[in-house]
Amino acid sequence: MSRLENLLGIDVPIVLGPFGGLSSVALTAAVSDGGGLGSFGLYGYTPDRIHDTVSQLRAATPRPVAVNLWLPRGDEVRPEDIDVQPFVDAAAPLFAAAGVDAPTPPTAFLPPVAGQLDAVFAARPDVLSVVFGIPDADTLIAAHEHGIRVIGTATSVAEAVALEAAGVDAVVATGSEAGGHRVSFLREASASLVGTFALVPQVVDAVGVPVIAAGGIADRRGVAAALALGAEGVQVGTAFLRTRQSAATAAHRDAIGRAADTDTVLTRAMSGRLARGIPNRAMHELEASGMIAPFPAQNWLTGVFRAAATARGDGELVSLWAGQAAALSRFDDAADVLAELTAGLPV
Repeated sequence: MSRLENLLGIDVPIVLGPFGGLSSVALTAAVSDGGGLGSFGLYGYTPDRIHDTVSQLRAATPRPVAVNLWLPRGDEVRPEDIDVQPFVDAAAPLFAAAGVDAPTPPTAFLPPVAGQLDAVFAARPDVLSVVFGIPDADTLIAAHEHGIRVIGTATSVAEAVALEAAGVDAVVATGSEAGGHRVSFLREASASLVGTFALVPQVVDAVGVPVIAAGGIADRRGVAAALALGAEGVQVGTAFLRTRQSAATAAHRDAIGRAADTDTVLTRAMSGRLARGIPNRAMHELEASGMIAPFPAQNWLTGVFRAAATARGDGELVSLWAGQAAALSRFDDAADVLAELTAGLPV
């Protein structure tokens, strides 16, 4: 058994990528039941919703589970900091296409992270993973006092070193191939686009904690390659996002299935932060408008028409997050995808 498996109490060193807004209890439980570490993204969740979600996860699987939170970078805008009306006006055709009225600003774009963390500590998941920053000393102490392991996420060697120095238990080294948000925090995301094959061995050489490779891993070959680079485990997102148990819509799964190696792009259009996904009408029109609000205002704004489009199954008005290995994914049960990934582990 590897250090990572011992650390997390799992049987196979395969971690489900935490999907902010696309997580499902069924998928998280399926990966955990299969011996890996199921993860659930808590982006935007209130403390009560965090409590309820962890309770559902505990009811769904007796195995270890992880939850994920976004840490503040310090550049987040509040409703009182910005006039959102010009950005709302620019997106008017998308609200109309989704059949919803243009929104008015909320009192807050996001719940305070301190309350989210307190809720996580009270709920006591097995693992807390974080993105976009370094947990402070009080957070790490509180997590460990509650028996919670902490995993940080790095897009560069410097970020991995900083996370280890802070006291995290393991580091995810996520290459630029990965789908979804680029979670850089020491430099701008656009200046931190290191590929998985280059990033992982350099992070392994730079830190002493277990390293989990992420980005472009979708089958047994990716797992074997990541371990050959020195990683002790892998984190897989897009391949699981296409499974029957994920919360992705049928349109999103179909888009992943059709995506070629060059079909994903990096954009700030959907959230205000750089992320990798498959282009659609919403992305094209927002980028063409030149009116993209800073995070999290843009994410709140697009969330209004994305929610309506999700309910209608409209893939042109949602965030089609996917990584560059999307073409290697398959529409299958999560257990079968986990079995394929596990086949890449050494016998």
